[in-house]
Amino acid sequence: MIKIRNVNLVDGSIVNVEIDQGLVKAISKSTGKDNLDGIDGAGKILMPGLVDLHTHLREPGREDSETVLTGSESAVAGGFTAISAMANTNPVADTAGVVEQIYRLGKNAGICDVNPIGAVTKGLKGEQLSEIGAMAESIANVRIFSDDGNCVADPLIMRRALEYVKTYNGIIAQHAQEPRLTVNAQMNEGVISAKIGLAGWPAVAEEAIIARDILLTDHVQSRLHICHVTTAGGVELVRWAKQRGIQVTAEVTPHHLLLTDDLVENYDPIYKVNPPLRTEKDVMALRQGLAEGVIDIVATDHAPHSAEHKDCEWQSAAFGMVGLETALSVVIKTMIETKLMTWAELSDRMSIRPAQIAGYKNQGQKIVEGSAANLVLVDPNSHWTVDRHNLKSKSKNTPFDKMELPGVISEIIYNGNLVVQNGKQTSLGLGHND
Repeated sequence: MIKIRNVNLVDGSIVNVEIDQGLVKAISKSTGKDNLDGIDGAGKILMPGLVDLHTHLREPGREDSETVLTGSESAVAGGFTAISAMANTNPVADTAGVVEQIYRLGKNAGICDVNPIGAVTKGLKGEQLSEIGAMAESIANVRIFSDDGNCVADPLIMRRALEYVKTYNGIIAQHAQEPRLTVNAQMNEGVISAKIGLAGWPAVAEEAIIARDILLTDHVQSRLHICHVTTAGGVELVRWAKQRGIQVTAEVTPHHLLLTDDLVENYDPIYKVNPPLRTEKDVMALRQGLAEGVIDIVATDHAPHSAEHKDCEWQSAAFGMVGLETALSVVIKTMIETKLMTWAELSDRMSIRPAQIAGYKNQGQKIVEGSAANLVLVDPNSHWTVDRHNLKSKSKNTPFDKMELPGVISEIIYNGNLVVQNGKQTSLGLGHND
């Protein structure tokens, strides 16, 4: 049994919590000074474990950058009890065999849920639909399908995919990037790209696909999820769709809530990311969209790359940033400290809502008696300084190195087991099953 005393819930109540056999067994009101045994939660906030719908784990094929195990360790260090493995592995996760392999690797790691995402098209080539039905009916129970890293650019293929996933109550997660408008693009198209001479990626390349796919989704009455929205125009398109009752959800990454394209001026490839960092106006629109719930969730787009693919000249560097371990802190900085959101709203955007979108039944549950014990305990008043060398991820390509961030995670409880205690992974949190 695990006991947590004098802890704050996101609604402001102070309680004592007992956890047993994978469930929240009892919740009792606390005076704030209860002298009980167990974990001292005074001054800390207990939330449902975070849920990420956009994680690149690289295995199989690029184990030099990340594995399911190291990605899981990075996830729990960041407060996540469920992550979703994108399909752009090698071989691509476009068959039941590959998604089942990833699912089993997650089970073997045993420290958070690892839910494979299936490719929409074979080989991510955008030409033929993948084995959507077989992946949905596999032991991995795939419900999210995405060619992330590539856009499903052909409107007929996209329509067929949206129609097909309806059979399984599935969802298509689209990487919105019109390829003909982004040939050789390196960064946001704007004042900075013109100044430093890098090929620009216009906002309309993202917005054109968002608009098209909203209309297709409405036409076939299916479900669409927009990955990593980055532009003010994209937020408005999603708002328009929701006002009309179209089944569209959207995500924003932590780095797009904080960083802007002026950081690219020194050609540091740590800031090279797909989609690119945008302008201050876009950042403010994204924050407002997330606060209002127009953007449903925060997703990390955790994109690990080895040093040889990131610590090099800009043109040769890979797109992407790691994000699992800094996500919560960046959202606290951009949304809580700015008073744009409450802790209850943060928990909704980073846990409850992503679990609902994906259908992860034992994740993102409000903390009540009988709920699944997948929980994170965070000290909102403490700060930490990011050190890339101390990250649990196998790759170290964080844009937040040496930055002081708010919010220190002290405990993670996964399926009723302590996998992180006092900020350190337990023996259970070192890749071993209970």
